Amino acid sequence: MTITRNWWKTSTVYQIWPASYKDSNGDGIGDIKGIISTLDYLRDLGVDVIWCSPMYDSPQDDMGYDVRDYEKVYPKYGTNDDMQLLIDECHSRGMKLILDLVINHTSSEHVWFKESRSSKTNPKRDWYIWKPPKYDEEGNRRPPNNWASYFSGSAWEYDERTDEYYLRLFASSQPDLNWENEETRNAIYESAVKFWLDKGVDGFRIDTAGLYSKVQTFPDTPIIFPEEEFQSSKLYSQNGPRIHEFHKEMYSKVTSKYDAMTVGEVGHCSREDALKYVSAKEHEMNMMFLFNKVWVGCDRNDRWKFDGWKLTDFKKAVEIDCDFIAGTDAWSTVFIENHDLPRCVTRFGDKKHRSQAAKLLSILGTTLTGTLFIYQGQEIAMENLPRDWSIDEYKDINTINRYKEFKDKYGNDPDFKEKEEKLMDIINLLARDNSRSPVQWDASPNAGFTTGIPWTRVNENYTTINVESQIRDPNSVLNFYKKSIQIRKSYQDLLIFGDMKILDYENQKTFTYLKLNENALSPKAYIVLNFSNEEVNFEKLINGDFELVLSNVDVINEQKLSPFEARLYIVD
Repeated sequence: MTITRNWWKTSTVYQIWPASYKDSNGDGIGDIKGIISTLDYLRDLGVDVIWCSPMYDSPQDDMGYDVRDYEKVYPKYGTNDDMQLLIDECHSRGMKLILDLVINHTSSEHVWFKESRSSKTNPKRDWYIWKPPKYDEEGNRRPPNNWASYFSGSAWEYDERTDEYYLRLFASSQPDLNWENEETRNAIYESAVKFWLDKGVDGFRIDTAGLYSKVQTFPDTPIIFPEEEFQSSKLYSQNGPRIHEFHKEMYSKVTSKYDAMTVGEVGHCSREDALKYVSAKEHEMNMMFLFNKVWVGCDRNDRWKFDGWKLTDFKKAVEIDCDFIAGTDAWSTVFIENHDLPRCVTRFGDKKHRSQAAKLLSILGTTLTGTLFIYQGQEIAMENLPRDWSIDEYKDINTINRYKEFKDKYGNDPDFKEKEEKLMDIINLLARDNSRSPVQWDASPNAGFTTGIPWTRVNENYTTINVESQIRDPNSVLNFYKKSIQIRKSYQDLLIFGDMKILDYENQKTFTYLKLNENALSPKAYIVLNFSNEEVNFEKLINGDFELVLSNVDVINEQKLSPFEARLYIVD
């Protein structure tokens, strides 16, 4: 099948988390002017598109994913004029800018919700999802069903004013919008989508793009974790009955009118549903984020339930994320870090071989099919927060709620300290806070992120892991990323658009795969990655003339791979 080569398919996208990126005025919080000051650095890295995480006016209960006003910039980040300057400065450098589109829910401080909760007869009452309480046999008020919030506890929040609950799949201050209401949808399209497209943004990353449609009977969900009071609602709230209808409508009414890039955060779904979301003929979104490889080892119903992973698990997950589009007109994404994930070099690498592992992950990412996404700090191999930091250093509402729920449940147990240590190990490995520490620009105080007091603590390793030192070092992770991105674009037929074939599926130490295009006689890309901290044997699993194009070691041993060694060959 001939694939249309849209600009967003060949682009390298760089995600910016504004609060932690670059502070221009010394108030300890990153801002839009800080972003603008680094655009030349990003262009030099090879970035084509910047994805700016939520910069809308917000109470910041969930770092901007609780939007108070879609049409206004959060004052600590800057002004609407600053945003317009960022749009223009990106465009003047031949780069594009996409924003985070947060439309499953708003902040409880949004004017729409203030009206909705004011009375049962308010015209905007039905803009959100309200239900009366249930009562148990003892007459105790209970939520309408047993759905769990993604941020712990019930997904329902009681509101005394009208004696009803509103649905909030995330924080209590993030009420879910009612997408069943056409008037609500049209208001979303106008205020959240069209407003910014008309100002020149080039598209959106669409937050929680599989959650807008809920099963309208709102039944209790099956019990998966018997020890928990509330259960995952995914059966009735994810990839719901009208979700594709809603995405088609948004495309038809708004995004199709612009040359806009749309990438949806869907997370988990069947191949059939995935193709409905991103097949070109379906007219919904351009591409999507699937979580198979980044959640490897986690229970898909609860990311905090982590049981470790094997390389074969990772290979299968990579294959699912990349290959679901094979033979179709759909498109995919490549990512291994974002604002909701730990640092990839900690999650999938080895501290002793940090630089080598980071370069291996760079080769992995730049040789997989789909649009490449890089998260701020990934290009210098920033690491997770130190294990000896206490829970008090963590800022994310998801982490804080989980710890509080755990302490309420087990705080009086005689073995609480032992259980707490185990939980902190998982928090340190998986918590969203790990990717939200300030970007490490140089070795000056606070890593050059701010001249003030940073809103969240800087990782102490900034004196050795920072942008400035890596720019000067030709063998740095940063310069390796630059080279990897250049090679990806030079061999885009294979690396961006090629099909994948895994050659050593059962091997628990190496990951070897081919990238091929439709012409079987044309050259192939041959990638071998040693995911272990041991030296392993190397043998070529196919015949042909091998040309080494990229490696993360200086001297190649034709019989051995060193720990976390990676190679990219072109084979005729």
